[in-house]
Amino acid sequence: MSELTGQRAGDILDRIRDCRVVVLGDVMLDEFVWGDVTRISPEAPVPVVDVRRESIHLGGAANVLANLISLGARSTIIGVIGDDAGGERLRENLNTLGTGLDNLIVDKARPSTLKTRIIAHNQLVVRADRERRSPVSAEIEDKIIAQVKDALTNASAFVVSDYDKGAITPRILAEVLPFAYQRLPVLVDPKLRNFSFYRPATLITPNHHEALRVTNTEDDSNDGLHKAAKSIQERLNCDAVLITCGDRGMMLLKKDDQPAYVKTAAREVYDVTGAGDTVIATLAAGLAAGASLIEAATLANQAAGIVVGKVGTATADADELRSAFIRSAAIKSV
Repeated sequence: MSELTGQRAGDILDRIRDCRVVVLGDVMLDEFVWGDVTRISPEAPVPVVDVRRESIHLGGAANVLANLISLGARSTIIGVIGDDAGGERLRENLNTLGTGLDNLIVDKARPSTLKTRIIAHNQLVVRADRERRSPVSAEIEDKIIAQVKDALTNASAFVVSDYDKGAITPRILAEVLPFAYQRLPVLVDPKLRNFSFYRPATLITPNHHEALRVTNTEDDSNDGLHKAAKSIQERLNCDAVLITCGDRGMMLLKKDDQPAYVKTAAREVYDVTGAGDTVIATLAAGLAAGASLIEAATLANQAAGIVVGKVGTATADADELRSAFIRSAAIKSV
């Protein structure tokens, strides 16, 4: 495994600006209510949060898009929103990225997905979800399939960001994955419900909990995760599996290859919200720019280390990544 140098990372980041990545998935909003706790409610043994401010961020597949834009890639998103205030807020927030919205499909039969997190003293107190997780209708499936195939005609990579909210169905996967795989790198951030349908694909990126559950094992050791990755690879016949392991970093397994381990780059972890979105966005951008799988994984690991050091749904930009590699090289030279 060759080490990703700062110079090589910089070259990849420069080339990302010429790449176009298409994202398909469950778009959502992450709403944060920030405050302080100084007392317990007399009505029930729960904290009373004195609200100080509120913020809202793109979540799910929309956060994958935000990370790609932050890295400098030219990207577009295909997803489903409701005919409601949440959908309008999603459009407004996407507009701030400067990306086209023609590929957002309005489904009047379902609400836009909104996750509200109440945070006090940088700690999550409670989360409230407004969503509908049933699969989209056949009519919406038709629209998604047509838009994906059209968008992929001039793309450099394709990401499926499945949050199990209904926008990704077996029929959609069966139609778009073979079409995409013939043309460009295909990356899938999976969920268990659709796991058997993520084929063909270049790279599948489960976290270690998902990898163990889908392979019906509890062995969380490196050897256990290696076996889980190999099982997933054989089941889906994908080119590679990358398992994210939290503070243990990542494990990458290619076909007929030994696993490669990438140690975590995080210095301090404040919030892991959206870290998986950052990982798959950086992987996709890296592969689109011509990076090898291990180079893209190393780049993604650094990006994840940046975002978990921030509170709330966050992104890592190209300048932060350049600085991270410079800082890493400086530490090694001491």
